[in-house]
Amino acid sequence: MEKFQERTIHTKPIYEGKVVRLQVDNVLLPNGQEAKREIIKHPGAVAIIPITKDKKIVFVEQYRKPLEKSIIEIPAGKLEPGEEPEKTALRELEEETGYTTKSLTKVTSFYTSPGFADELMHIYLTNELEKLDMPPALDEDEFVEILELTLEEAKQYVKEQRIHDAKTNYAILYLEMQELL
Repeated sequence: MEKFQERTIHTKPIYEGKVVRLQVDNVLLPNGQEAKREIIKHPGAVAIIPITKDKKIVFVEQYRKPLEKSIIEIPAGKLEPGEEPEKTALRELEEETGYTTKSLTKVTSFYTSPGFADELMHIYLTNELEKLDMPPALDEDEFVEILELTLEEAKQYVKEQRIHDAKTNYAILYLEMQELL
């Protein structure tokens, strides 16, 4: 038995959307008491740390409705049913940046918000980018602008909160710690 495990007594589905499902679970706590847990089920996602030949990081700027503002992020996207994370990473890199690569290296995976969601984010790195002549189209509801920044510029954007999400902050910290740029 898992330490502090909460046993599910009942699950009530609330909403099923294009990206997430919401459910409320009634659980039995380790002390015998009951509690409710609001849980977001997510298929998982990938993000890519793309580095150009001239040692710049490729980012995308896009509007994020939950935040009511645009932020600058590393390219990322949701896993499709049955799709391997590496395949998703390549697809998202091509769609969002117009670059492709023959080499993706897995950096890590982490849970984005384990207090209420099961989303597992897989992070890949490539420094062998090739510009596509005919990049695939973005999703119909996706609008992005591509930026290529040095590590120092990216760190400044973190200070200014123009880069303001966990996966991108992780990527910048990783690059700095690995001294890859």
